[in-house]
Amino acid sequence: MPPSEQRALCVSIHDVAPDTWRDCERLLHALRAMGHGDEVALVDGNYPAAEHARRLIRADGILLMPMLRAILKILPVEAAFRASLHNDAAQRGVIHQGVDDLCHTCGQHFTMTPLSGDQLYPRIKAAYAIVATSESELFANVILRKAALPAAATQ
Repeated sequence: MPPSEQRALCVSIHDVAPDTWRDCERLLHALRAMGHGDEVALVDGNYPAAEHARRLIRADGILLMPMLRAILKILPVEAAFRASLHNDAAQRGVIHQGVDDLCHTCGQHFTMTPLSGDQLYPRIKAAYAIVATSESELFANVILRKAALPAAATQ
């Protein structure tokens, strides 16, 4: 990630996180280290993140929507997946409507796919990193698949 993008993400993250958030650097490192097609999962406070994560990033005190908004400002995304109300892909709650709206208006063009629990949870476990938020809404889990960096960003 170029230094200018890293600074932009730090500003975005510090808009939603306390200055003392110790895992901010771990999040930045994980997003930089991810390759095209790798996935990062943002999970609610009920998800057993410590048990399932290959790389755990604690975001204690930070809710899902501000964290998602900050990451979408800097991470190129080619596809996204989210939990569904009661793990039924045909149902969505208020948090899911908010996630859908944010992803639709973030300036990137990718598809948001609702998944059932049987499809979502193995995918979260396989994610490059899990960001464990303090979101209290149930089924508030989102997966972002990193897109290829634009050619100008790789020079």
